[in-house]
Amino acid sequence: MGTGTGLGRVRGLGSAKQGAHHWWQQRLTAAGNVLLVSWFVLSLLRLPDLSYSVVTDWLSSPLVAIAMILLSANVFWHLRLGLQVVIEDYIENEATKLAVILLINFYAAGGAAVAIFSIAKIAFGGAA
Repeated sequence: MGTGTGLGRVRGLGSAKQGAHHWWQQRLTAAGNVLLVSWFVLSLLRLPDLSYSVVTDWLSSPLVAIAMILLSANVFWHLRLGLQVVIEDYIENEATKLAVILLINFYAAGGAAVAIFSIAKIAFGGAA
């Protein structure tokens, strides 16, 4: 068997076709964060004060609770995507890389779950 042409030797050895999807996810979650965090800051500035009762009353509104849930989910998804890139770039050992990425995934899912549960509890009147 010959070595074939240059194109034949490298065919199938190129990009895994995953980088562009990951890049777009990072950009879309960043844009969502800009919008949602801007809304959050402006909404807090419009409150008369930041006492517990005022903030929980504000958060018990359905539209506010939905926006806060979206904000929480988006922030933790963006965090996961960004940390994954850092880990993939700077950790060379594949086993360590896999373990750290799994920890990041669990942390992001757990953090989002706690945040969403907390928001839902306040929104449905279960605040203590």
